[in-house]
Amino acid sequence: MNLARLAAEAADRGASVRAGLIGAGKFGSMFLSQVPTIAGLEVSAIADLDTGRARTACRSVGWEDARIDATAFIEDGTALAKRDDVDVVIEATGNPRAGIAHARAAIAAGKHIVMVNVEADVLVGAALAREAAAAGVVYSMAYGDQPALVAEMVDWARAAGFEVAAAGKGTKYLPAYHSVTPDGVWQHYGLTADEAKRAGMNPQMFNSFLDGTKSAIEMVAIANACGLTVPKAGLSFPPCGVDDLAHVLRPREIGGQLEGRGMVECISSLERDGRPVFRDLRWGVYVVLEAPNDYAAACFRQYGLPTDDTGRFAAMYKPFHLIGLELSVSVLSAALRGEPTGCTREMRGTVGAVAKRDLKAGEMLDGEGGYTVWGKAMPLDGAAGVLPIGLAHGIPLARDVAAGAVLCFDDVKIDAADAVTAHYRQLAG
Repeated sequence: MNLARLAAEAADRGASVRAGLIGAGKFGSMFLSQVPTIAGLEVSAIADLDTGRARTACRSVGWEDARIDATAFIEDGTALAKRDDVDVVIEATGNPRAGIAHARAAIAAGKHIVMVNVEADVLVGAALAREAAAAGVVYSMAYGDQPALVAEMVDWARAAGFEVAAAGKGTKYLPAYHSVTPDGVWQHYGLTADEAKRAGMNPQMFNSFLDGTKSAIEMVAIANACGLTVPKAGLSFPPCGVDDLAHVLRPREIGGQLEGRGMVECISSLERDGRPVFRDLRWGVYVVLEAPNDYAAACFRQYGLPTDDTGRFAAMYKPFHLIGLELSVSVLSAALRGEPTGCTREMRGTVGAVAKRDLKAGEMLDGEGGYTVWGKAMPLDGAAGVLPIGLAHGIPLARDVAAGAVLCFDDVKIDAADAVTAHYRQLAG
């Protein structure tokens, strides 16, 4: 509340928030489309490996030539983080190694950092958050992306005195999707390969949403930010519509499908036979609340909340998220309030790399959404030695791995002295 007013007052003072964007892809372009209509927010610089693409993105979202000409376009994200005309750095590359480097550069330069790059956050976000706090700057999740929206709902629930039974998001899921590769992804989106190519859609990126990897990354990010628990067996993606959230997402001991209270879980918009779930939450987020007393439970019923059959569990949900169109909330909150819109606090989980098929020694892993591995959400306890999906890219296998097996560091040839690898292993224990 009052964030737009604070931004407008900053504009009146001649002190608009100056953002620097690293990565002018889809998420970044959605953010850029909103900037001209937000008083008190400017984009002073954009970094992208293809500056021509970045300029084209600005034009395609409706920027006038004068605004484009007033913006610096550079290739180096680290250089952007050091600029004097940037107050908040937005890291939107999706590359975990690049994201970590850019975040550290921003923190070292005394700049707030908004981390669209969830892949980097689930690797070493807890350490980055500590570094930012020590430097007196904000390290924040990206509002509009589902982890930040869920973190907001969890915070609201706790501030109102409710226990959080479960929190997460919806997605389109079937078990067979774990083995899908970029070659077969478009049929699941109702597109041909030519249609997707003409639209500039990246098959590996879109496949990471389909094969379960992106869901695992986002659920672990939520667990790490909110102190929630990752299921021991990984996400189960139960089919569930909004009317059944409180019934399905409660502990097994009272008839639900969760191993306990305070869990993250992703629900499917498809029944296991492929039929659509009634009133699904494919694009949205949810939190399941537990009433702390009989009076609160009675209020659930009196005010029309959908509850389970005990009346003590109820659900709140948001049916849609607008991704980059909402990102300015994070930027303004960091600069004007000094507050993140969600922030990793501790390592509660990781995302292990799982073989999509039988893999042979010497094969090169191709990471998130690729042909070789998918990402499985795992609690950190018991995951020592597991190779995270964020590091399973561009490295060869040291030995054969069977389809469905979780890869370990011993299965690959990876430089133990690599800074990101060493830092992750230190955090993960």
